[in-house]
Amino acid sequence: MTNVYSPYAPQFSLMPKNALEEIHWNSCRLLETVGVNVFNTEALNLLKDAGALVKGNHVRIPTGLVEWALKAAPSRITVYDRLGNPKMYLEGTKSYFGTGSDCPNIIDHQTGIRRKPVREDIALSAKLCDGLPNIDFLMSMGLITDVPEEMAYLEQFNIMVNNSSKPMTIIAADGKCLEYTIEMASLLVGGQDELSNKPIFVLYDEPSSPLQHSDTAVEKLLIMAEKRLPTNYSPGAMAGATCPVTPAGAVIQAVSEILSGLVMHQLKNPGAPFVFGAGMSPMDMGSMQPTYCAPEAMLTQAAVCQLAQYHNLPSWGFAGCSGSKTVDEQAALEAGSFVFMAGIMGSNLVHDLGYLEFGLTFSNELLVICNEAVGQVRRILGGVHMTPDQMAIDVIEKVGPGGNYLGHEHTFNNFRRNWQPDVTDRRSYEQWVDKGSTTMRQRAKDKIEHIIDTHTVAPLDDKTRQGLLDILREAEKDMVKK
Repeated sequence: MTNVYSPYAPQFSLMPKNALEEIHWNSCRLLETVGVNVFNTEALNLLKDAGALVKGNHVRIPTGLVEWALKAAPSRITVYDRLGNPKMYLEGTKSYFGTGSDCPNIIDHQTGIRRKPVREDIALSAKLCDGLPNIDFLMSMGLITDVPEEMAYLEQFNIMVNNSSKPMTIIAADGKCLEYTIEMASLLVGGQDELSNKPIFVLYDEPSSPLQHSDTAVEKLLIMAEKRLPTNYSPGAMAGATCPVTPAGAVIQAVSEILSGLVMHQLKNPGAPFVFGAGMSPMDMGSMQPTYCAPEAMLTQAAVCQLAQYHNLPSWGFAGCSGSKTVDEQAALEAGSFVFMAGIMGSNLVHDLGYLEFGLTFSNELLVICNEAVGQVRRILGGVHMTPDQMAIDVIEKVGPGGNYLGHEHTFNNFRRNWQPDVTDRRSYEQWVDKGSTTMRQRAKDKIEHIIDTHTVAPLDDKTRQGLLDILREAEKDMVKK
């Protein structure tokens, strides 16, 4: 049951409107009084010409410019698969879930060994994402180590589009890498104009907390604005280290960083698509790890999501991740809690399903479990449907006191509409023992093997596949240091 919403579905609001207004105005005040550092010459010129106070690399942005940018950015974004089908409508409280990117380690689901990812791992994981019904988009999941470092992001993009037709969120090392990625995506869909009209990916981009915008990040931001392709600009701050330790302070700083990025983005090309979001993970002072599966991380993400809704902009979020080092009870608790929180908040584009060890390790087994969790949350968000058939008044009257519904036609016609599990066990104890006494992790592993063995990905034609390889070889000559 995917993306089914009912007028009776539960709604959740973490912060009242006056609190959202206070966060917004305090963020604007910071941009006027404290300002931000910007290390991109083109952006500095755009800001100065628009009336911002620019002194060297330091910029103070008037509130009126922020308000203009908020009005200029579109309130919805449609993202397509590579076959040209609309798949994600980033608007309102519709939630779409996908993986994260670039983990330096992966847990091999066959051996259980934590190791460095290679190309075959990304191919397998991409095919798995393509076959899991509740995974709406994919990121690279691992940072491959068997190609030249400069080519990792482009090679990952090529692997993903060969092994899945679903939409993507991508990473690019710099502007040149991004330009080559756009060239490859344009080849897939029939040209740059068609890609801008029907984008198949969202770029992940981020400022440097606290309150700084690197030349590389802004360069990518402006490229995406110029080409009218969707991007987020998501601070990845660590509360207590690179942003205030308190949730309210972390959110106010993050919103200041997002809004200053939005201003530069809209000055480059008013109306270009922009996704509003951030992740402020509290620093654990005992381990010095950014614990972005902590309750405070969920709270701050929920607050930023509500700010996006307050500004009528698409939102970016996190879910399905854990600080656990393996797929265990902690992983299931943290990942599942985050999925539920993102779903009830209505965060639009939710990434990081399958992350372990604070994003340092990826697990396909956890991804399968998260796919199950998303299915449950979507059923809950589907709500109670108040049709005559669903209310079943006539059925209750016919069965009457002391009767039963097991053999009734209404039960036969409706029981399959209830959410059906995939790797969740509902058997009796004796049946469970008879089937091998498996854990959910073991069943997730079996699910991975089943999808890899049976799922068919919509193939690329030979000409397109070769065209992508030609672009890769051109990029390698241009980018790889000899």
